[in-house]
Amino acid sequence: MEPHYGGGVIVNPDFNAGLRGWSAFGYGSVAEGASVATGNRYAVAGNRTRPYHSVSQKVYLQNDTHYTLSAWLQVSHGVAADVWAVVKTADDFIHVGGAVAKPGCWSMLKGGFTAANAGRAEIYFESNATVDIWVDSVSLKPFSKEEWAAHRTESTRAVRRKMVRLQAKDSGGNPLQGAEVSVENVRSSFPLGAAMSREILTNPGYQQWFTSRFTVTTFENEMKWYSTEPAPGREDYTVPDAMLALAKQHGIGVRGHNVFWDDPKQQPRWVQSLPYPDLLAAASRRIRSFVSRYAGQVIAWDVVNENLHYSFFERQFGWDASTAFYAAARLLDAGSALMFMNDYNTLEQPGDMAAAPGRYVDRLRQIIASYPENGAGMAIGLEGHFTTPNIPYMRAALDSLAQIGLPVWLTEVDVAGGPSQAQHLEEVLREAYAHPAVQGVILWSAWRPQGCYVMCLTDNNFRNLPQGDVVDRLLAEWRTAAQTGTTDEQGYFQAEVAHGDYKVTVSHPSLNTSVSQSVTVDLGSGNHFFIQA
Repeated sequence: MEPHYGGGVIVNPDFNAGLRGWSAFGYGSVAEGASVATGNRYAVAGNRTRPYHSVSQKVYLQNDTHYTLSAWLQVSHGVAADVWAVVKTADDFIHVGGAVAKPGCWSMLKGGFTAANAGRAEIYFESNATVDIWVDSVSLKPFSKEEWAAHRTESTRAVRRKMVRLQAKDSGGNPLQGAEVSVENVRSSFPLGAAMSREILTNPGYQQWFTSRFTVTTFENEMKWYSTEPAPGREDYTVPDAMLALAKQHGIGVRGHNVFWDDPKQQPRWVQSLPYPDLLAAASRRIRSFVSRYAGQVIAWDVVNENLHYSFFERQFGWDASTAFYAAARLLDAGSALMFMNDYNTLEQPGDMAAAPGRYVDRLRQIIASYPENGAGMAIGLEGHFTTPNIPYMRAALDSLAQIGLPVWLTEVDVAGGPSQAQHLEEVLREAYAHPAVQGVILWSAWRPQGCYVMCLTDNNFRNLPQGDVVDRLLAEWRTAAQTGTTDEQGYFQAEVAHGDYKVTVSHPSLNTSVSQSVTVDLGSGNHFFIQA
């Protein structure tokens, strides 16, 4: 494809002018390549004996500016290779995105970064294999933070809000002119929630603070295998049962977290050294007991947690172990619960190629290939444990994952501590909310008296910390405040509202009493609603 934004600040981005503007990075060589079939021209980085031997271009970065980066990549032969883009500045090497490059076809790399300082820099490509790298259609486009925020606001209005026309009519179907109309938000359709801990069962302050805000939750540890079966055959679901009952009482949806965790260190101690037959029996008991118990009661399952980074069950049972677990979970819960592949660093760290968007999609497709109904009900879970968020890369990763067409949730969002923690959290949440592929967010902020995992929203008296203020401010902003008005001569009242459930009330002198009606506004619905008085 053509370079995005005409290449942005890149000179000769499509190599139609040969290698003008480009040079070799390291001690490799750079040559021109061309397709015999189409004449398409590209650069070939050859004679590569080090990962960084590549093709590069020098650029000048602007201060405090977001950059998006994209390129098309191919390797000359062999098998697929990890290739990532790096920006070398005066004092740092910044990984800005990666892709799985293959022989015989082009793969797209999308990434980005924020330049903290102005100055000269150089962009180049690295690979974990010394095959030739082919590079084409490179783009590096700067955006001021004001431009970035304006695009985010525009996207938010397009994907989360709608202008609706409400027409009030009397019992005979005649428009009611001059009717008083009020539109009251009952429930937002965008799920924003937080993890909860078992302390909520015995702490009224925690209960009141949590249930007055959130519509979805994940239990931090209480559903995990090591919590529900601390010794072989000694299952105890008392705590998660009570937490689920509390959530139901307040209309809060619960994600099932998790059926299995592929990290060897996160298995129950008694599981870690089991021989194959005993492990197979234990795993079978776990999935049958856990999923059957909560089938139809949870909105989602993290079936195999972090199986991009770890492979405990694959090493024991074979490469298709995760696929078998997903298929079994769907058979045990055949309802509407989404089945998530849940992992970290796909949004957070451009340099972690184990979790790069392309790697995530490849793994997901492996699972879907043997999954019932060709992947129906599968979903993308992105944990979102951020240090300093790379907002341009986050958007690029979401764009890449959105191409597969499955629901995306940020499942465990937190941001490292520091003076900018609240600001960084707000940036992450706004970016997620504005992206059309994202269908929900869970904050990883379960309260415990000894402290939270990484990020707390309140102190121990449930007074908001700055991070909690951010959440409350966004919850209020993303709900539509009550609106009132008067219908025109055709009985119409128009309002822009966020997607969600609404109570619409109509009053008119010709009516004996006011009339109320429930209205649901979402992306797929129309924008014209009739209120029959």
